Amino acid sequence: MKHAIIIGAGVIGCATAYEMAKAGWAVTVVDKAPEAGYGSTSHSSAVIRLNYSVYESCALAYEGWTYWTNWKDYVNLPESCPLAVYKETGSLVITNRDSPDLANITTIMDRLGCRYDRLAADQIGRYLPGADLHGYAPARRLEDEDFGEPTGERIAGAVFFHQAGYVNDPKLAAQNLQWAAEAHGASFRFRACVAGIEIAGGRACGVRLADGQVIRADVVVNVGGPWSSGLNRMAGVTGDMTIRTRANRQEVAYIPGPVNMDFRKEGIVVADLDAEVYMRPDPVGICIGSTDPQCDPHEWVDDPDELDTRFTDQWTTIVMRAAQRLPELRIPGQASGVVAMYDTSDDWLPIYDKTGLPGFYMACGTSGNQFKNAPVVGKIMTHLIAACEAGHDHDMSPLRFQLEHIGHEIDLSAYGRRRVINDRSSFSVMG
Repeated sequence: MKHAIIIGAGVIGCATAYEMAKAGWAVTVVDKAPEAGYGSTSHSSAVIRLNYSVYESCALAYEGWTYWTNWKDYVNLPESCPLAVYKETGSLVITNRDSPDLANITTIMDRLGCRYDRLAADQIGRYLPGADLHGYAPARRLEDEDFGEPTGERIAGAVFFHQAGYVNDPKLAAQNLQWAAEAHGASFRFRACVAGIEIAGGRACGVRLADGQVIRADVVVNVGGPWSSGLNRMAGVTGDMTIRTRANRQEVAYIPGPVNMDFRKEGIVVADLDAEVYMRPDPVGICIGSTDPQCDPHEWVDDPDELDTRFTDQWTTIVMRAAQRLPELRIPGQASGVVAMYDTSDDWLPIYDKTGLPGFYMACGTSGNQFKNAPVVGKIMTHLIAACEAGHDHDMSPLRFQLEHIGHEIDLSAYGRRRVINDRSSFSVMG
């Protein structure tokens, strides 16, 4: 039996462990955190949606949706185990002047057979009672003297995607996958910090922990989230990549919802591409994040262990942008929510690939928009690793992957480390 070490016990690392263990690998997962889903996963907004900017990501998300809607069957845990719950609300995408009808996305939805409705501006009130229908794009920062002033006439409208929602407890979802992997023989080692990648005979053969212990394996899989770029540097594989990944600081607000509706019960997932925020229901009321407009500088984090978790004026900016659309939004006097990190690539699309070091693989650049795809990514990584270890040259002849539930196939070179930056991407959390 071949042995795989997976670095990282977030939702994607745990899904990869589950799928590899089911495929007959001996799996050891190592993570510096005290438990599964502790890092970026626990801070994820856990939105499940199908709308991306590129076909491969839409197809992957559609396939991923089929797992979340059947989560209990997928993880196959005893009845006594608490399970994460997927709540389907649908997703409202409010359009902007650059994409008034989302034609590029709806064309992909038609190809995949996904359900959506086009809405005129005056139909948005069905989902967001009392919504302000003015246009505010392009987004501005709070210090702009014209912040909050409409920049155009009414917004063009929106598209409502039926197959969308959110997972109520992303950390529990990762733990569900951990327990499922353990049921198939995988082992997890927490508070285990990787200090080096062991290399022998020109290939990765294990990891060295900070306490000096060496764990040997046939393959090593980097699913380190915001720490993944550092792990790639340890392995010496960054020179073989045309796409880089970096840790990106983000602030997300959790505040009471609008006065005129109980967003906890009546709310839906919203991506407002005009006001440049996303929203979803939360037990507190409403969760609000940024869709990364150009006026907001990316805050890159050189050392993920030194993340500054204090709120800044970015928190106030995203809350006030949401209030442009929801005038009755209750805004507390004190910031609440999370400050966390995304692991992002140059085009905000993930890397699921081998590396220039045989035996060393990576699922990187995944944060911000890949939570929903974790079960499928686990299958993709298992497929890719098995093929490459059997001698297939994925660089010369890119593998294709059959999405078993939706019946479509994708070219995995779309997620390659040597790809050209995908100019169809939104270059934001929207993917």
